[in-house]
Amino acid sequence: MSRHLTTALDLAARGVPALPLRAGKVPFGNCPACRDNACGGRPNMKTPGLCDCPRPCHAWAAATTDPDIITGPPWAQVWKQAAAVAWHPGGIGLTVVDLDHADAVAWARRTLPATRTVPTTRGEHWIYQGAMSSANAVRDGVDIKSTMVYARWLGPGTGTMTTLPDTVRALIVKKPSPVRPVIVPVPAGGGECRHRTPAYLERGIAMAEQRITAASSGVHATVYRTFLAVLSAHGRCRCLTDSHAARLFAAAQTKGESPRHCVDAWSNALTALGM
Repeated sequence: MSRHLTTALDLAARGVPALPLRAGKVPFGNCPACRDNACGGRPNMKTPGLCDCPRPCHAWAAATTDPDIITGPPWAQVWKQAAAVAWHPGGIGLTVVDLDHADAVAWARRTLPATRTVPTTRGEHWIYQGAMSSANAVRDGVDIKSTMVYARWLGPGTGTMTTLPDTVRALIVKKPSPVRPVIVPVPAGGGECRHRTPAYLERGIAMAEQRITAASSGVHATVYRTFLAVLSAHGRCRCLTDSHAARLFAAAQTKGESPRHCVDAWSNALTALGM
């Protein structure tokens, strides 16, 4: 029995999902039936499918704690070629902060709470209790390995494992793009509204901003419909100003809309209303 197979069985006995890696620290390729996701993918991958292939296909999704699978005939030839063993941290509710060089390790020691650590070829793995989304290059030399990825098994490490801190979770939160001022045509802008009070207009713009920022899906469509409603109500009565349009654009950009998408939505709304 190879040492990698022995390691995988030891991990499985402790409830840690394991899988073989080939040279280069990469998984074995999918079998012909599963190549290019023709099988539909594993049920626990990003694209749910019906594949229950007994081979070590689909990278991290093949990791298992079942000794019969690990030692079974479909995996037997693979172990003869295996160069390492990997494990699936998210599968047991853990997160690995992969620190790839000395500067990254120094940053972690200054910033993160101490936890179990494992030496790697160039840096360290810091292991925390708690799972999260995975992401590469969250900062220089730092990857997050948890759900839907594998990590190379380099030993149990030393130290007491602690709870995953918010500092690590925050690393994958994308900062919103800065709001850029955009100039667009405002129909007959700047005049006094003849049939709405200033308070009514302010309430309408505030409601439009809220409608955009509250959108949880279909942001493009929400922005367009909101622009259309505002222009329909105030575009012809000489009360809408550049500052009002700027507020709506700013709300849209905080939801991830680009300035170009905002301009397109505004222009399409003007066209739809014949302005």
